[in-house]
Amino acid sequence: MARLSVVIPTVGRPTLERVLDRLRGPDVEVLVVADARAGAVPQASLRATEPGAAGARNAGWRAARAPVVLFTDDDVLPAADLVARHLALHEREPDPRVGLLGPVRWADALRPTPLMEWLDDGVQFDYGRIEGTEAGWWHFYTANVSVKRALLERSGGFDAWRFPYLYEDLDLAYRLSHDGFRLRYDPDARAEHLIAPTLAQWRARMPVLARAERAFVAQHPELPPYFHDRFAALLARPASRGLTGRLQRAVPPGVPWLGPRAWVSAKERAAREVAQAYLTAW
Repeated sequence: MARLSVVIPTVGRPTLERVLDRLRGPDVEVLVVADARAGAVPQASLRATEPGAAGARNAGWRAARAPVVLFTDDDVLPAADLVARHLALHEREPDPRVGLLGPVRWADALRPTPLMEWLDDGVQFDYGRIEGTEAGWWHFYTANVSVKRALLERSGGFDAWRFPYLYEDLDLAYRLSHDGFRLRYDPDARAEHLIAPTLAQWRARMPVLARAERAFVAQHPELPPYFHDRFAALLARPASRGLTGRLQRAVPPGVPWLGPRAWVSAKERAAREVAQAYLTAW
């Protein structure tokens, strides 16, 4: 019998097959859950009845047969020993209230961009602020996190009605924290993000994020609106007078003096565009 079930919600990205190749093994049950609105996904084990990542993850963990459930994504490539590291933690700490988080970094094959660097600074992920081996509930990133199935059963899982996509993981983790949930962090339980983000994609994502955060703070009014406050503070500051336009995009980062200035300017421009899209939707 499998010791760990991997749940992967998918809309059919071409990276899925590479992810699955890394997860095959005797200790692992892999459940690929097609989104309710996705087209045909040949690798799918089942199809969610509710659209969105939350509905797909719920369908996956409820069908899982192993006592430990690892959540990841169809564009996140696990390291060869990732499953073993998650299993080792749960064997050392059988308390159902203990989970494990591993880091996700951009794949080496991707060309670094200022947008990637900004997203890593507490926007998409915030691994850099985790100290030691204990992460807060707000670091519950379902790209690489595992929990006991019993805990999911007790909590009811993700709230797919209020949070179909975005904030569904934080809502679950916050509710779990009231039940004594502790999230361990293993920096060596690594995975790689295979698809580079684009500024257009992140601008388009902001209305969805704004709606999700409004729903989150309505459900949990004791918590501040993290993104709203961060983006409002960003736009309240005067824009820097760095390199702009064609010159900014044409200067490689390695050019002495000019390169770092162009990089910083490009990162600020991306941040301000994303923040404005968010606040317009808010």
